[in-house]
Amino acid sequence: MKKKVMTMVLAASMLLGMAGCGSSSANDSAAANGNTAGGDQAVAGTEKNDASGNAEGGSQEGTLTVWCWDSFNVDAMKEAGKLYQKDHPDVNINVVETVSSDIQTLVQTYAMSGELDALPDIFLMDDQVFAKYLQNYPDVFADLTDSGIAFADFAEAKVANSVKDGKNYGVPYDSNTVIACYRTDYLDQAGYTIDDLTDITWDRFIEIGKDVLDKTGMPMLTNVQGEPDLLNMILQSAGISVFDEEGKISLVNNDGLKEAMNVYMDLINAGILQEQTDWSGYQGSINNGTVVGTINGSWICATITSTDQAEQEGNWAVTNMPKLNDYPGATNYSAQGGSTWAISSSSKNYDLAVDFFKTTWAGSTEFYDNILSQLGAIATYLPAADSDAYNQVSDYFGGEAIYSKIVSYGSNIPTINKGIYWSEEKEALGTALTNVLNGSSDLDSAIEEAQATIEFNIGQ
Repeated sequence: MKKKVMTMVLAASMLLGMAGCGSSSANDSAAANGNTAGGDQAVAGTEKNDASGNAEGGSQEGTLTVWCWDSFNVDAMKEAGKLYQKDHPDVNINVVETVSSDIQTLVQTYAMSGELDALPDIFLMDDQVFAKYLQNYPDVFADLTDSGIAFADFAEAKVANSVKDGKNYGVPYDSNTVIACYRTDYLDQAGYTIDDLTDITWDRFIEIGKDVLDKTGMPMLTNVQGEPDLLNMILQSAGISVFDEEGKISLVNNDGLKEAMNVYMDLINAGILQEQTDWSGYQGSINNGTVVGTINGSWICATITSTDQAEQEGNWAVTNMPKLNDYPGATNYSAQGGSTWAISSSSKNYDLAVDFFKTTWAGSTEFYDNILSQLGAIATYLPAADSDAYNQVSDYFGGEAIYSKIVSYGSNIPTINKGIYWSEEKEALGTALTNVLNGSSDLDSAIEEAQATIEFNIGQ
């Protein structure tokens, strides 16, 4: 059986090893090639894992084995382990650094082979694919509905990523709350403040953007060409889904989608949204000061503060995003990216895993204070907004307590049906935007083609 499983793992790796995941990083690629060194075996140990299944899953008495990617997530989980061990010294949290796409591959492979015992006690899953794997491999995920974990203490839209048929299957992790970040020195040159860009519509934003461009020569926003991330943020902010209640794709005759796409095209045509060829160019436009700002998940703060241009410190501010004009249910809040923890249904330490989460990720503001100050990890755990760390001001962002603000934004995000075909939807909408902008298709035709493409790819 083990030989059969290994063969299936390798086959799945060839098909899915590079599956897209918004939370992946350069560290993922390094780990996949065996180039990233593992951490020390300490309070919360770290091993390496890959899609060949070389690291053992399962668990031992008093040990919780965790799969997650990137040193950022590994360190956050190790910090949770340290906190838990204060009152549970005999429990070890064994963190196995595993590339995001490999987690997806291994979940699929072990589910298909029936080898669920090979899975770890806990694993991290990208929010944008969580629903797909929960739908396709429900036996993998432990039902946490009656576990005692206080899901009401998290942002509702974040929790919704791991809910199926009214039951909870995941514990929210990092914040995917959307924020709008702007250079206040550029705004000041044009006669505006951050308040002028708070709680506004896209129509008003475009008016301001044109004026700022005229007076400073700077476009307001930046985005990666062909990527519909901003479009999807606009959609969720108004509670618009591109999937119907049955999970079928619904692009044609979707008035909200057309309005959101028109906003995107208006931004481009007005010259206030500058498209970049790749992610590196996107980051560069922010760090080099060639745009006024950006709209993205709150994790973009790490990019903003990574510049070596000292004059930017103190000249950034955070507010909410614009909303669709006069659209029913439209808000100034949305989500982008993020990830969620799951407990394997096969875990022999289910009760221990639940207690671990109730004590740390779903029960400790001290923990969230620690990972904020040490790692810059922002929570969707609502009680954290009232903690001392979250209310400390950020000198980089003009002396404002931005982290408390971000958590409060998260509580206002509309919940939508994201469906299970996120990657197919993203690719098709990205192509549709490109075709309309380059003049090769009109809006209605591009939407019809996008729907046909998705339906063909998913067999609907």
